[in-house]
Amino acid sequence: MPITGIHHITLCASGAQEDVDFITKVLGQRLIKQTVLFDGRYAHYHLYYANANAEIGSVLTTFPYRRVPGRVGSGPIAATTFSAPKGSPSFWVDHLNRHHVEHGGIQERFGQKYIRFRHPSGLLFEIIEDANDTRTGWTTDEISSDVALRGFHGPVLSVQHTTEQERFFVDALGFRKTGTDGPYHRFEVHTGGAAKTLVLHHEPDRAPGGWGFGAGTAHHLALDIGTDERLAEQKNLYEELGYTDCSEIKDRNYFHSIYVRSPGGILTECAASVPEGFAKDEPIDQLGMELLLPPWFEERRAEIVAMTRRRVGGPERAACVQGW
Repeated sequence: MPITGIHHITLCASGAQEDVDFITKVLGQRLIKQTVLFDGRYAHYHLYYANANAEIGSVLTTFPYRRVPGRVGSGPIAATTFSAPKGSPSFWVDHLNRHHVEHGGIQERFGQKYIRFRHPSGLLFEIIEDANDTRTGWTTDEISSDVALRGFHGPVLSVQHTTEQERFFVDALGFRKTGTDGPYHRFEVHTGGAAKTLVLHHEPDRAPGGWGFGAGTAHHLALDIGTDERLAEQKNLYEELGYTDCSEIKDRNYFHSIYVRSPGGILTECAASVPEGFAKDEPIDQLGMELLLPPWFEERRAEIVAMTRRRVGGPERAACVQGW
């Protein structure tokens, strides 16, 4: 199967500046792109964060939707999990306490220590210990390289029923089931481990969450499929298996994508990166410095800048570049 792991995860935050401050200062992630939602009539901020090398499998993107509340429940991503070095959970507990972040202390799942905590918008995040993840984390004045987050380990996905969702992961995406821990079901692809793991949380009594954009909710999970040729093949496979609501291939500037709503309600994207990746429109050492627009929006730049600042309260430049 062509899926090699996680490509990115997209969530809906609340205020743009609040989101930038939390992700860059508390989680210590690198702001790599300030752009806008490519779909629809109205421009809306789309912010990208990643590890030191802006690697696929570390990229978190957010839409700040301060004026539109989301509905939390089963179906969307329940928690977004980052990988951290062995021995670092105690640092992260102290760090979260210093920033007055609500968390559940050190817990364990599948034999790995993890901490669950809340973003100011209500989004749930986790930091899980993984000694085998050798990716390079972004560092700040408070977060050194020996404890920095490496990228995603994998999301926790809440579902009311597991059977059809498991079949989708295995038959349509090529994952294999590698463990069960109480209500948690682990699936891995390729070599498994960090950025190649999905965890289903079976919550049969939880009401369904919302499917649209809304503050405090997740929007979609994106998986890395490598090339445009494989992307087209995946669309054909979906149709062959009966998942006929797959979207057409969409140009996201930095990658090309298809989307399908999986049986458990999880919006699942497959993405193929363009050769230049996130350096397509700005140097790799200057990522995230300016508001960037896709070519089809560029002639509306003045209008879009005014609209985004007015509607969601755009991030101040000084706060965005904190830690560079």
